[in-house]
Amino acid sequence: MHPLDLLRRKTAWAWLLAPLAAFGCGAAPSQAEPAAATAADAAEKADAPGEKWVRLLEDEQGEPIALETAIVRYVKKDDFVAGKAPDKYKEYVDLVGAVHIGDKRYYRNINRRFKGYDSVLYELVAPEGTKVPRGRGTSNAHPLGALQNGMKSMLEVEHQLEQVDYTQDNMVHADLSPDQFMESMAAKEEGFLEMYFKLLGASMAQQSQAAGATADVDIMAAMFATDRARQLKIALAKQFEGMEALMTGFSGPEGSTLITARNERALEVLQERLDAGDRKLAIFYGAGHLAEMDQQLEEDFDMVPVSVEWLEAWDLRQ
Repeated sequence: MHPLDLLRRKTAWAWLLAPLAAFGCGAAPSQAEPAAATAADAAEKADAPGEKWVRLLEDEQGEPIALETAIVRYVKKDDFVAGKAPDKYKEYVDLVGAVHIGDKRYYRNINRRFKGYDSVLYELVAPEGTKVPRGRGTSNAHPLGALQNGMKSMLEVEHQLEQVDYTQDNMVHADLSPDQFMESMAAKEEGFLEMYFKLLGASMAQQSQAAGATADVDIMAAMFATDRARQLKIALAKQFEGMEALMTGFSGPEGSTLITARNERALEVLQERLDAGDRKLAIFYGAGHLAEMDQQLEEDFDMVPVSVEWLEAWDLRQ
């Protein structure tokens, strides 16, 4: 294959995956874990909360069966008791990894769980005071919205904004407004084009590794499969686990608007809700944000992770 053709193909998949990873489908850095967990060793991996936020689950034969997202519970270090069941703590913060497109059953599960919190802090770059109506969806007028809607159709899944019930009284907006987002970008001398190409470069670098060629073949084959939606979900689920490099360049001391500034706002709102007396809280943010939030909860809020629970976001069985 001509190098230019190869670059075009890799650029196409990078275009597809980079924004999804940046806005909710990226995996946080893990500690050299394998690319997938089998059903047999899932329990063993569950004893390391806060290390991973998205995983591909396989059966004993190595067949993908689900893409899962993590819910990690944090408690005050002084309250931690070894061996204590996580549901016995009276005060805690749960980091709930979000994917912006998923199975309807996943979102039904999310809605049911959210009713049990005093406050659920959620991400959405929108003016302060915005009320998200049930089933709002996202507009094709915005490039990211058009991409997510296209993915929803191809993968036969649902969109988060259509399925999550943001009208519940305990749902609390905890993100930047568009004006604040733009002000932060200006202060950090960031630009949308610069940000996108940074994502694109990381995505292309990830795909240039050994798995890259296989990923190209998998996605191309999926496009022509009789069960196209399932095969595309499997191919993309494999890629999501390898996209952690996309997020590492957008957090840390220097930080970025995309990750760090929005995380700072979310944690400001968390402190406000704690000061108001809330004791059972959740932060519902894109999985790519949560590695940095994990660090901030431990360092700035003196909390420790005590448990991890995995939710099935994509059923890959059929």
